[in-house]
Amino acid sequence: MHLTQLNRECLLHLFSFLDKDSRRSLSLTCHLLREAFLDPHLWTLLHFDSPCELTRDNFVLGPSLRYLAVRWYSSRVLQVCNIEEWLKSAFQKDICSKHESLVSTFLAHVCHKCPNLLCLALSGCGHITDQDVTSVLQSCSKLRRLHLENCVRITDCSLEGMAAHGDSLEEVKVDFCRNITQAGLRAVREKRPHIRLSAERSADMIPDSKPEERVSVRMTLKKLLQVS
Repeated sequence: MHLTQLNRECLLHLFSFLDKDSRRSLSLTCHLLREAFLDPHLWTLLHFDSPCELTRDNFVLGPSLRYLAVRWYSSRVLQVCNIEEWLKSAFQKDICSKHESLVSTFLAHVCHKCPNLLCLALSGCGHITDQDVTSVLQSCSKLRRLHLENCVRITDCSLEGMAAHGDSLEEVKVDFCRNITQAGLRAVREKRPHIRLSAERSADMIPDSKPEERVSVRMTLKKLLQVS
């Protein structure tokens, strides 16, 4: 039997054993296989190992997507993306400018095309913002699990979004997100006590503060010492 003689169900089963690049390569051989590649039911799970993978045309976003992960484990995350903006050199800013909007833009597409998303994991995505997270929570109302790790721009505003829009949330992890505070975590636990909430190291790390804020703190301490 020729491959193209298989029915759609068999073709989708065959495609399910292939990675994204192999699926795309196979889809370029004929119209029938291309149609199978574009079938949303094939794309219930997507995993990406770096932001640059988000720009490729080897996957399909659609209403069948249930599980999505973008995990970037790279020295660039620690040495460039995780540094406060006002401390970055011109070279570091140039590096970030080439990829800083990729994950945010991708999440915007997810908001429009994937309303049935159940699980989202983002790790090492140093440029995503509270607005990105809140938009996903608003658009993907069925989201049950949200895992954020080493996402330095995430603050208590994201936690407020979880409390306001996380009707379906069952589990939230905000690990190594240094701008999360204990107060923000307490607020979520009070408003959404059913959520399994964990924050490894997050609220114990030193949060970012702009240079002018640091000067203000020093001046306040100096005045207190003078008074005492």
